[in-house]
Amino acid sequence: MAHLQLKKIEKIYPNGFKAVHGVDLDVRDGEFMVLVGPSGCAKSTLLRMVAGLESISGGELRIGERVVNHMSPKERRIAMVFQNYALYPHMTVYDNLAFGLRLSGANKKEVAARVQEAALLLEMEHLLDRYPKQLSGGQAQRVAVGRAIVKKPDVFLFDEPLSNLDAKLRAAMRVRLTELHQSLRASGQSATVIYVTHDQVEAMTMGERICVLKEGVIQQVDTPTRLYDHPANTFVASFIGSPEMNILQAQVQREGAAIALGLDGQSLLLPEAKAQALAGKVQGRVQLGLRPEHILARPPQDAPCVAVQGTLRFMEHLGSEVFVHFNIDSLPVTARLGADQLGDLQGKARGQSHTFYLHMGRCLFFDADSGLNLQA
Repeated sequence: MAHLQLKKIEKIYPNGFKAVHGVDLDVRDGEFMVLVGPSGCAKSTLLRMVAGLESISGGELRIGERVVNHMSPKERRIAMVFQNYALYPHMTVYDNLAFGLRLSGANKKEVAARVQEAALLLEMEHLLDRYPKQLSGGQAQRVAVGRAIVKKPDVFLFDEPLSNLDAKLRAAMRVRLTELHQSLRASGQSATVIYVTHDQVEAMTMGERICVLKEGVIQQVDTPTRLYDHPANTFVASFIGSPEMNILQAQVQREGAAIALGLDGQSLLLPEAKAQALAGKVQGRVQLGLRPEHILARPPQDAPCVAVQGTLRFMEHLGSEVFVHFNIDSLPVTARLGADQLGDLQGKARGQSHTFYLHMGRCLFFDADSGLNLQA
């Protein structure tokens, strides 16, 4: 296993465009680290810099105790799994797995042992005599992973390896890859992983920690739970979670001894624990953040909620849950409800009004200008 460290890493192209801005990131021994962000955030560029496929313009990259800035990919002891798998079409699965080992000079006995070990681990012993054209997408993906495993690298790099699979197979492979990582680590083998994806569901379900990127700058590095419950800013808050967090412009105001938020004509009284964070911002503006699951269609039993009037736009029925899209005056809002929690909202049509209940005990506040979390 290997500790991987990026210090002030930069990428500047010959035309002057700066793609990566002084990235600092520590990936622990055996950790499954996910790089996530929208298209163009430089997550794949960063991965290719770790792999040695892109030059580093500034900063220091360490794998273990070695500074590897100027080492070739081969010298870095990494293995990379690409989006398109890159299997040799004229070779059997066995030969695809064995090819890199043979190039490195491994003897026939060692090659056979490592290939069989990887095939057993990935449950593909029955595929060893097949050619890539005879494989399904999921099988080809397993072969690509197996080719990385047989090298016994210090670090595994995955560049959106599931993006070519259908939704059902993608979900199954998420589980398989997560279990594979845990098995490698438990057996004492190299298990440090950097995994790039634009899919926040993959990030949340697979990553032990997640690095959220925007335009080549790290926004937050944390566990999935911390990212979801305590986002550093509005970008992380809206990117992590599906449907995304509702972010609404609000005015901080006093109502007697209490503090409330003015929201497009409606007043939302805050519980005392939440009001303390805004005590110094009365008469100022903030951004109110509320997850869709913290908006209810029926009066709650014991939660500190505020009732608001909403105008129904449409509902997305997803079996066990329903996404309800409505407006609070002119502000678009989304609620995430269990199918059994609709109450008398069931059967209502577009344009009809309904009373929704905002769980103010779970709301977040962000600075109106910077977008930073005021409770972080």
